[in-house]
Amino acid sequence: MSADFPIHDAESAPAETQETLKAVNQKMGFLPAILGAMAESPAALEGYVTLQGIFDKTDFSPAERQLILLSVSYENDCHFCVAAHSKGAKGAGLDADAVAAVRDGRPIDDDKLEALRRFAQQATVERGRLDRQAVADFLAAGYSERQALDVVLGVAVKTLTNMTDAVVGDIPLNDELAAEKWDPASKKAA
Repeated sequence: MSADFPIHDAESAPAETQETLKAVNQKMGFLPAILGAMAESPAALEGYVTLQGIFDKTDFSPAERQLILLSVSYENDCHFCVAAHSKGAKGAGLDADAVAAVRDGRPIDDDKLEALRRFAQQATVERGRLDRQAVADFLAAGYSERQALDVVLGVAVKTLTNMTDAVVGDIPLNDELAAEKWDPASKKAA
């Protein structure tokens, strides 16, 4: 248990979320503890899983989607989600140096991926109130207007779990994510 919130598994979760948790476990090979926490609210878990499924339908590659989710999680200081999306990004084929750059708050060497990272982070920090130059830079890097709006969707998806982590407080990392542990305090030290 983290704070006063339970971290459910498929058996302890409310009945309305048990099948969803089983499906996630089947798909991923483990049940991320953050989804176990989110399962306390059937509506929150359904919202997250549904939006994540829709985000997976965007024109972004799996590596680009993970980069967006990792970048948003970094800006929101979500220790759990930075670890999860570091693993996910590497698994999706994103270069380990690019993952390390995001985790360290540095630019990515690849110009197009850097434009995507920067746009996702700016959208998060500015709560979508980007100036026209930020949008123009994103489009100039080879992305489309459609993809700009798809980044907004990615920010929304990640905000659900980032805020869950903040509200529940210090959700423990699954063993499967331990190698990707990240401490938000490292941002302040850099």
